[in-house]
Parts: sequence; C-alpha cells; structure tokens
Amino acid sequence: MLDLCLVNCKLNTDSKEVCLGIEDGKILSIKKLPSKADVTLDLQGKIVLPGLIDVHVHFRDPGLTHKEDFRTGSSAAAAGGFTTVLDMPNTIPPTDTPLTFREKIKIGQKKSLVDFGLHVGVGDLSHIEELARLKPASFKIFMDLLDHTTLTDAFSKINEVNSDCIITLHAEDGQLVRQFTEIMKKEGSDPELYAKARPAQAEIKAVEDGISLAKKYKQKIHFCHVSTKESLKQIKHAQNRGIDVTSEITPHHLFLDSIYLKKFGNHAKTNPPLRDRMNHLNLNYLPEIDIIGTDHAPHTLEEKEENIWNAPPGVPGLETILSLLLTKVNQKKIGLNDIKRLLCENPSKIFSIPHKGFISEGMDADMVVVDLKKECVIDPDTFKSKAKYSPFKGLNVRGMPVMTMVRGKIVMDQGNIFKNKGQFVY
Repeated sequence: MLDLCLVNCKLNTDSKEVCLGIEDGKILSIKKLPSKADVTLDLQGKIVLPGLIDVHVHFRDPGLTHKEDFRTGSSAAAAGGFTTVLDMPNTIPPTDTPLTFREKIKIGQKKSLVDFGLHVGVGDLSHIEELARLKPASFKIFMDLLDHTTLTDAFSKINEVNSDCIITLHAEDGQLVRQFTEIMKKEGSDPELYAKARPAQAEIKAVEDGISLAKKYKQKIHFCHVSTKESLKQIKHAQNRGIDVTSEITPHHLFLDSIYLKKFGNHAKTNPPLRDRMNHLNLNYLPEIDIIGTDHAPHTLEEKEENIWNAPPGVPGLETILSLLLTKVNQKKIGLNDIKRLLCENPSKIFSIPHKGFISEGMDADMVVVDLKKECVIDPDTFKSKAKYSPFKGLNVRGMPVMTMVRGKIVMDQGNIFKNKGQFVY
C-alpha cells in the first residue's frame, strides 16, 4: 500500500497518461495502471513536471525581513511551482562565516516550506576551508565589489581548499560601473539612465576576467544573470575550449529590454540592468543558456519608489516565471522539455542537488502540476511574496501551476499554501 498515487497524469504534452506511485517522499513507481494507496489523486490528464529548482533567490533572512523572509519567500516559491531554492548570502549579517551559515540553515529549517540550499559569500578568506566542509551550494562573488587582487586571492584560496566547489559570479566590472554611474547621474534621474550607468561593457569585461581566472585555476564557475549577447558568446566559446563554466538568465532579462525602464521605472530596476535591443538576449538564445534563475530580489514598494539612483535594484520572479514560459509553450515558441532542462535538470546537475530535478523512480517526489489552459492576468497584489510589484504586472498569461508537491506532500493547491518543513538539500 503506497502513501499516494497520482493517476491520469501526463509527463509531456504528447505522452500517454501514467500513474505515479509515491512512498516515503520518493517516486516508487511509474506505471500505466494505478497502485493501491492510502490516497489517490486524479489529475485528469494534467501535465506533471519535476519540481522547479531556483538556484538564485534572495530571501533576505536574516536582517532584512521587512522585504522577505524564508516563510514568505518559500510560500512564493511553492506558489510558482518551485520545490527547491538556493538562497544568496547578501543578508545582514552576510552569510560568509561558519557561524552565519549554520544560523541560516536553522532559519530555513524553521521557516521554509520548500527544500533549500545556501550559497556563501567570500569575506575573510580564513573561513573558506571550514565553509567548504559545510557544503554550500557555491561561493558567491560580486565582482563589482572586489578589486582584481582580492578576486584572484579568493579564486586561489577556494581552489586550494576544494577544487570541486563552484564559484558563482555577479559579473560587472566595478571600475566601469562607477565611472559610467558618475556620468549618468549628471544627466538627471530618468529610469532609462540607469541602464547606461551599468553598461554592457561592464558585464563583458567581468565575464572575460572570470573566464580567465577559471582557466588559470581550472575552477568551475557559474555566471549569474547573463544579460548580453557578447557575454553569452564568450561563455559558449569558453565551454567549447573545455573551461568548466555555465550560464544563467533571469526572466526579466529574457522577456524585457531597457524600454521597460521607461514604462515601469524602478519596478524594472535590477543589476545588471535591462539591456537595449542590440545587446538583449531573447527566447532565440535559450538553447545556448544553461539555467533560468529568477534572481528573486524583493523590496518594499516604499523603497522602490525612491529616486532611481537610491531605489534598490531587484525584481521578484518566483511567482511569474512558470506562467510566462507556459504561455510560450502554448504559443509553440518553446517546449516543455526546455522548461525541464532550464529549471529542473540542469540546476540539479550543475549544483549537484541530490534526488531532484527529474521524474523517475527513486527520485524525491518533487512535482508541479500545470494546467496549460488556465489563464490569468499577473497581479502583484496576489503574490505570496512580500514584494507587491512586478514589471510583468497586467500581462495576460496562459498556463499556470495548480499544485506543488515537496517530497510527496502538497504545499500548494490552486493557489492555497499549506504547511511543510523544508529540508537542507546538502
């Protein structure tokens, strides 16, 4: 007798209906006919995808919980079809010591509704060895905040301690950013100026530097939120030369260009900024990209309504990305296999997340049920996140997550969120 059996579900648009047997939080069987179970759920032909994995979220916990915390952030994740998230270290205090890392694990275990991992920051290099033993998802480096000597020292130390660790990079050259920001501030405070203050050249230069260091130290690196065609071209060239490097794009960089800064103002302000159409990456580039990460970066409305130079950068993305992509599936511009690759399979492989990202026997029963026919208008007021804004506000979408399961337990059903105890995945 199984714990749960999902019947009449499809694993792709053109597949036959199957039954998924779940026991002790694992997928025990995938069969044509149902098995006896304590609970049987009829999904009536709906599609079941692996639970989505977001390798790039900012849950702001601890220290900035007026913007978000692990409870509200993981609720947003569950609402959007995500069953695993990897949280970034730029909190207060930053997650860059063994003490703050352990403390954040406790916070996640207490509050999170979905499973989670943690990236760590690079502060005092003497902490690197012990941090590596605590199994972080990666060491996150903001290249715009470090000079080249410090950046090189960090690569050297991480590689020396554990060459298997990933270094994730926010790729913007700090010197170029400061130079152009000073110029643009003199031009005024129109939101469009922000895109020029952090130009494409700043990202391209940082990507060059990151690849050079990865080659020198034979170090695995992952570029967050790649936003320019030239950066992606460099990454693909490095991959072809055998350098261990992967790329990520955000929903806002994928679907929006710098024109939206005029339309949505600070609500579309993010780092790196939205790009003009000459540099912008669109759906045509998805086959060359390894991961979609939302860079879910919530702030309060009051903060976002400050002057363009003072408003914090960041866009909430957990509750919109799947519907945005399913809309493109309905328009036959991408396939469900693209979603699986970018938001399930590659995140699991690249960040070595055990038992996640695939629907197969023995894997965790992490799943999202989607209704390709369901429609809605994106309304930030309904978000589970504390961030009640979005540059996608008012957009009509077709295709939505209607149920999210973490290790066989329903945490979201038709937009309603249920209690669960998320686990540290490493």
